[in-house]
Amino acid sequence: METATPAKPEPISPSARPESRKDSAAPAAKGESALKKIVAPPAAAPPPEQTPEDLCGIDSKMNKDQIRDRLKLLYRRYNRAASSLDAKTRAEADSMLDAIVSIREKTFGAI
Repeated sequence: METATPAKPEPISPSARPESRKDSAAPAAKGESALKKIVAPPAAAPPPEQTPEDLCGIDSKMNKDQIRDRLKLLYRRYNRAASSLDAKTRAEADSMLDAIVSIREKTFGAI
């Protein structure tokens, strides 16, 4: 029995190779990009400002002990985050700490 040796593929010359995908994509015409700008939906409006109670998850049905426990939990969480290296996390923590202080003063009086 003879075994056939696999034939080696012939090298493809650079001129016979198909164009790369980057080259095949045609740049958009000026009129087309202007049309996309006109048709593009407007930017979404910023979300409405939330009250400190909404931010902290405080309901009007909660008694003072429940509010105190919730504020204590949130304070521990966001006080740690206030020293984060990430600027976004730090900014969120600062706004939450302000909300916690305002609810505490409103519910339990001035600190």
